[in-house]
Amino acid sequence: MAEVADNTSANANNGQKSFFDLGSFVGDLNIEDEIASADISLEGLEEELQECKTDDVVANILSKGTTLREYTKGVENNLRQVELDSIQDYIKESDNLVSLHDQIRDCDMILTQMETLLSGFQGEIGSISSDIKILQEKSMDMGLRLKNRKVAESKLAKFVEDIIVPPRMIDIIVDGEVNEEYMRTLEILSKKLKYSDADLMVKTSKALKDVRPELERLRQKAVSKVFDFMVQKLYSLRKPKTNIQILQQSVLLKYKYILSFLKEHGKEVYLEVRAAYTDTMNKVLSAQFRAYIQALEKLQLDIATSNDLIGVETRSTGLFLRGREPLKNRSAVFALGERINILKEIEEPPLIPHIAEASSKKYPYEVLFRSLHKLLMDTASSEYLFCDDFFGEQTMFYDIFAGTGGPFSVIDEHFGTILPNSFDAIGLLLMIRIIYHHQLVMSRRRIPCLDSYLDKVNIALWPRFKMVFDLHLNSLRNANIRTLWEDDVHPHYVIRRYAEFTASLIHLNVEYGDGQLELNLERLRMAVDDLLVKLAQMFAKQKQQTVFLINNYDMTISVLKEAGPDGGKIQQHFEELLKNNTSIFVEELLLEHFSDLIKFVKTRGSEDPSIGTERPITIAEVEPIVKDFASRWKAAIELMHNDVITSFSNFLCGMDILRAALTQLLLYYTRLSDCIKRINGGSTLNKDLVSISSIMYEIRKYSRTF
Repeated sequence: MAEVADNTSANANNGQKSFFDLGSFVGDLNIEDEIASADISLEGLEEELQECKTDDVVANILSKGTTLREYTKGVENNLRQVELDSIQDYIKESDNLVSLHDQIRDCDMILTQMETLLSGFQGEIGSISSDIKILQEKSMDMGLRLKNRKVAESKLAKFVEDIIVPPRMIDIIVDGEVNEEYMRTLEILSKKLKYSDADLMVKTSKALKDVRPELERLRQKAVSKVFDFMVQKLYSLRKPKTNIQILQQSVLLKYKYILSFLKEHGKEVYLEVRAAYTDTMNKVLSAQFRAYIQALEKLQLDIATSNDLIGVETRSTGLFLRGREPLKNRSAVFALGERINILKEIEEPPLIPHIAEASSKKYPYEVLFRSLHKLLMDTASSEYLFCDDFFGEQTMFYDIFAGTGGPFSVIDEHFGTILPNSFDAIGLLLMIRIIYHHQLVMSRRRIPCLDSYLDKVNIALWPRFKMVFDLHLNSLRNANIRTLWEDDVHPHYVIRRYAEFTASLIHLNVEYGDGQLELNLERLRMAVDDLLVKLAQMFAKQKQQTVFLINNYDMTISVLKEAGPDGGKIQQHFEELLKNNTSIFVEELLLEHFSDLIKFVKTRGSEDPSIGTERPITIAEVEPIVKDFASRWKAAIELMHNDVITSFSNFLCGMDILRAALTQLLLYYTRLSDCIKRINGGSTLNKDLVSISSIMYEIRKYSRTF
């Protein structure tokens, strides 16, 4: 093959033809020598040779020009040589092959023996398999029996355990002290008693018939023993100076299961314990509240009596009746003052009477009222939760507090003596607001036990407040004008009372928006309007009447503004009255000093001299007015200033009124000047006219100095 490749490469390098002559190659074949039979056909040989041209081996053979016979002989020689080489290799390995043959024969003998042995094993295994099946069936049967016996054993063990009465349990229940171990034993006894009554099959068993009498005797002994124990604990609540809440939480709650045991296995005894606790707490809490109320009564500061009404004359109350109260407390009758702070102390602890008494302090009743009801809320909340936790009955609370002689009765009795003698409307409204806040507190605690009681107190307070309010209203409507009137234009003390009283009630209604209270305040406002007008009419001069009204209106507005910045309808009403009366006073004041000027401006100042009239304005008519004003306008303003200073108690109000008067004067004089300019020959009066700037200067000067 290498030779063929070399020849092919050499022919290509020498530039000779790169293909072979298929016709000449075929022509050299001796067909007769190669074909032994005339049946062989060479048809299609040339096409097959063309297809084989692409094969590398065939191409090399054809390119070398080797004949097919020669190539065939070469291949046969090669095969013969390979065969001879193989025979030589086999001869060389003949010993190894003999050895391998012997080994194979030995293995075959061993495998034959193993086959015989395994066949014996197979027979034995077949017999063992049948034995295993028999054993498996017996095992399943034994397992089922064992399972059934275990179920029976567990039920029997539970039955025995539930009905048997151990000696230790008997010793504890009969002779043991009531403690945690005793209560655990009670739980075991309770389970046994429940078990004996739960199942009809258990009830009819002979074993239970033997044990049942013992269980019943143990039940009776346990019930008797825990009853004596609980009664003893309950009586400890009656000892003086006992902190009931601590005793309940730290002692009684530990024995809560005793009540559960009695409720299930000694209902009658449980009811006796319940009744004993109810009676004990009813008496103990009633005594505590009664003692607390008595201590609070010593701290009470009387604010108002039946004579402390808005329209009652001060002198009519009598000097001797007022001798026992400090003067500073009298302002609290109508003014709220610092009493509003009680609404910020809703959650503060109750007063401790002996500490307050040691400091010699006295308190308005609403302070005592808040303290009493704060104590009631805390006590009621604690007792309500304890009854629910210890007895599992929330209704017990009402048996304790609302029962005969209970805390509610004690507080109602006290309230029944205080309320009919209360004439302090502000205090009553404060108590109404306190009740409202206490209801919110109880709502946040999610404890409903005081809902009905607080509603009842609220319902009792409103009618009393309405009655006292109507007393104030009637005192204004039925006031004796002659005894109330004083020859003084400054604010009247009755009107000051009204202003302070109204401001106090408005302040206490800001966050509550009580429409009924607003209607009552409107009725009170109408009554004071009538009274104020009647008092003003007692003055001889109209100017004094106006000054009196302005001073009282201004004072009322000032007091109402302290109650709240918005003021409301009542403040707006008095502001309108103040504005109207200020305008009237300004006109009266100007008429007093510049009557000729004002009359002329009002009657003739609007006439036009250029239009023909029956009586035209002349120089002679206005000249006296101009000269009179020029000669004394500064002195008149000074007199007006002094008049305002002495007439009005509020300097700011007086400054506003003086400024309004001087501004109105400037308007009148400006109209006069305009009228003179329209008169023929009016310029001759210019030398006597006061310049507008001079009047403005005076106005600014008095505005600064006031």
